[in-house]
Amino acid sequence: MATGKEESSVVHGEAQKAVTECDAPKKKGRNKFAIACTVLASMNSILLGYDDGVMSGAAIYIKEDLKINDIQVEILVGILSVYSLIGSAAAGRISDWIGRRYTIVLASVFFFIGALLMGFATNYAFLMVGRFVAGIGVGYALMIAPVYTAEVSPASSRGFLTSLPEVFINSGVLLGYVSNYAFSKLPTNLGWRFMLGIGAVPSVFLALVVLAMPESPRWLVMQGQLGLAKRVLDKTSDSKEESQLRLADIKAAAGIPEECTDDVVAVPKRSHGEGVWRELFIFPTPSVRRVLIAAVGIHFFQQASGIDAVVFYSPRIFEKVGIKNDNDKLLATVAVGFVRTGFVLVATYLLDRIGRRPLLLTSVAGMIFSLAALGMGLTVIDHSDTKLIWAVALCLCAVLSFAAFFSIGMGPITWVYSSEIFPLRLRAQGCSIGVGVNRVTSGVLSMTFLSLYKAITIGGAFFLFSGIALVGWIFFYTWLPETQGRTLEDMEILFTHSNWKKSSTNDTSGNSNDNINGQIQLGTNG
Repeated sequence: MATGKEESSVVHGEAQKAVTECDAPKKKGRNKFAIACTVLASMNSILLGYDDGVMSGAAIYIKEDLKINDIQVEILVGILSVYSLIGSAAAGRISDWIGRRYTIVLASVFFFIGALLMGFATNYAFLMVGRFVAGIGVGYALMIAPVYTAEVSPASSRGFLTSLPEVFINSGVLLGYVSNYAFSKLPTNLGWRFMLGIGAVPSVFLALVVLAMPESPRWLVMQGQLGLAKRVLDKTSDSKEESQLRLADIKAAAGIPEECTDDVVAVPKRSHGEGVWRELFIFPTPSVRRVLIAAVGIHFFQQASGIDAVVFYSPRIFEKVGIKNDNDKLLATVAVGFVRTGFVLVATYLLDRIGRRPLLLTSVAGMIFSLAALGMGLTVIDHSDTKLIWAVALCLCAVLSFAAFFSIGMGPITWVYSSEIFPLRLRAQGCSIGVGVNRVTSGVLSMTFLSLYKAITIGGAFFLFSGIALVGWIFFYTWLPETQGRTLEDMEILFTHSNWKKSSTNDTSGNSNDNINGQIQLGTNG
């Protein structure tokens, strides 16, 4: 069965090569319609970012107003990640059922209700109910935005477009920090309620604008709507030829004969999601097993390397450094937000130019050294009776450099990579597994950080994160192939090859068309 697939890919690869060579001289800009669609879908990710950012400051005032202890603060901060597991687990199947677009709308509805509940919360239990509802919405948004974006994007700019959810997550974090600072002047019992409740406003806008975008062409093919899928592909592809090739690839992945050109066709049962979990976990092919390990690994290391400790607890870190005033702490967190947002924009520019692997490995290497520097600075401050300016400066620079290195690679590439490597029949559920691992790791880290740093010191905690990031770098170097410029339907062949490093190094140009030729060579060598 696998051999047949590879032979088919060889034949199709030759045709694709011919078309690519014909298209090569025509250099086009980015597809504006595809950009508009992915921007609208990715904006949903702002909800997660806002909640992450705003809770870092709101927790200061919630603790004071509701008279809760550090354990309750940890649970309050991190529990949203655990609750979002329900949303991400359900989103895969629901998005296959009602479509990618309406799943995005559903995410906004859940977050709207959750934000209102948190804003009107009268006690800790009420607040936790709001966190539960908002968490479901966040789980939906985290899974579906990258999936929709990957399925709409042409291969030449998929890295740029699929990184947009991370851009909006970082924008949301920044808005949350700004909201903290803006409402910190209100009375304590009102300030944190406005910080959390105001998140309901963008969710209404997002739910409405999503209705203006088309459904994913891959989902339409899975439903047998070939006519509609073709029209969407014509608008979101860089050329007519690319649209035809994408449609042929998707039809093959969905089990629809290539010669079938009807607008509406009957789709084989397997393309509706039956047996997906069995294929992922019980009887996976070697390539599917490798894809699954890659997706789970990149999501685990993204969170285990400590990003949420910095996002959620930056006021605590700055307090440890010596910044005691609440307003000054919040201003410092705003600076972190600006750095993250600025550098993730740089990442969107570089992803389709230098590739996923170089950016990811550089990013994680920078994170390792930044975390080690932060650990050293905090340890020195902890053991000193006097204020050491150099150690304070080292800690501040390390926090900002960690945020920058994370945002230029590890942050966006996690979502880009995991959304593009799964085969069509497994994509929705496969991505939901990755998101599930991401949220579990985030929740565990967020709900244990205060206890961890009390047990091994705050400097020791960041030395631990630095060690985890080092293990992550080794995993990425040995396990993750380059996916730049390759079609989504070609990923299974890429992950089947044992000599992918050699194949990847043959293609060093960074030009999209050259990368596609590299992809076709990989297919024809199978």
